[in-house]
Amino acid sequence: MKSIKQLTLVTVLVLTSMYTHAQQSTISIEITNIQSDEGVLIVGLFDSEKNFLGKKFKGEKMKAVKGKMMVSFDEVPAGTYSISVVHDENENGNLDTNFIGIPKEPYGISIEGKNMYGPPSYDKAKFEVTNKNIDLTISL
Repeated sequence: MKSIKQLTLVTVLVLTSMYTHAQQSTISIEITNIQSDEGVLIVGLFDSEKNFLGKKFKGEKMKAVKGKMMVSFDEVPAGTYSISVVHDENENGNLDTNFIGIPKEPYGISIEGKNMYGPPSYDKAKFEVTNKNIDLTISL
């Protein structure tokens, strides 16, 4: 009797794991208009408005290559997300700005998140992830 309960529990756990994994997606991002090989690209995937441009759900940091680069985030559960890319040319870990807050380093935001004045807009940067893979292009 005990082995049947254990077998049933293991079967349920395996099926749940398979279902959960099947519900996750990959987000592939082509980053274009990289103007130089200097510094690094910092890519952040954010899972809420509260965390937008702050606490990353997932992130990547990679040596910059002039032209275009690709990055992917795997095993992303369904939900609402946004992405930021910063070309940190001086590798200080920040998006450098001038005295009134205008960025001095190239950056990009998912969808149409850039604002002419002020910080990027979460409402314009957010996108939905369902059980399909997502391909995005972000221009710096």
